[in-house]
Amino acid sequence: MTDLLDQGAPLSAMNSLAEGPLEKMQVTSEEDGVQYHFRVGDQIIGANALIGRHLQLEHLGSIHCRHCGRKTSKSFSQGHCYPCFKKLAACDTCIMSPEKCHYHLGTCREPEWGETHCLRPHWVYLANSSGLKVGITRRTQVPVRWMDQGAIAAIPLFEVSSRRIAGLIENDLRQHVSDRTNWRTMLKGETQELNLNEARQTLTAQAADIVADMHRRFGDDSVLALQQEPVTFSYPVTEFPKKITSHNLDKTPSIQGKLLGIKGQYLMLDTGVINLRKFTAYQVRLSLDSAPSGSSQ
Repeated sequence: MTDLLDQGAPLSAMNSLAEGPLEKMQVTSEEDGVQYHFRVGDQIIGANALIGRHLQLEHLGSIHCRHCGRKTSKSFSQGHCYPCFKKLAACDTCIMSPEKCHYHLGTCREPEWGETHCLRPHWVYLANSSGLKVGITRRTQVPVRWMDQGAIAAIPLFEVSSRRIAGLIENDLRQHVSDRTNWRTMLKGETQELNLNEARQTLTAQAADIVADMHRRFGDDSVLALQQEPVTFSYPVTEFPKKITSHNLDKTPSIQGKLLGIKGQYLMLDTGVINLRKFTAYQVRLSLDSAPSGSSQ
């Protein structure tokens, strides 16, 4: 890929589209594929239509906690200051390791938050993002969770009554299948299609003991097997990178390049890729090159 920044290649005049705190992209699944929208401050900007154009993303030098608004020199847990990182339930270790949920012990940081986010139906699922992986998500986050991971297909295994139960099942299934996405493989477009119905049948059998244990501990309705067909996703990508070069706003406050595609929460530029979710709450300016000759924009 051509690195426009290193070579100092001139770009056409850039017009500011939005300025403010960055949030992860809004994503929906439509008949013509996955649709993305940038969210900067209170502005929402369609991203798919900008593929093929030159973008510039500038970090304006400050980060404000997405919870309390406090200025922070470093972002913790995707956009929080350190005090909020230490006190919020949304930043606790059980979010990344749900099998460690401790609500039942009476030690949840925010019991009301736990009741609205964790004591709710969750799905244990299989997704094909860089290969087969197991994961969990709140039922209300389907299919957004799958698209945020850049999955080309996904299928549910079980619906369970709480995040903790989902985490216990996922933790048991890790001995059979990964719970990680290789983001480099995902971004290179090298993910091979899989028969998720067959994979579900195999994993359901392998989960028999842990499911029986959950039924014994939490009741017969705590885990229900699901039979939905796989869901597939098509992402707006004109060209996958052959070599992955990652942009980092902490090291390079201003990045720019031609937008070649979007997958997961990554922008694919001809100068490198950037995970926008990583820079949640960064104060940024998003700019676009002047409209091409003959364009109505």
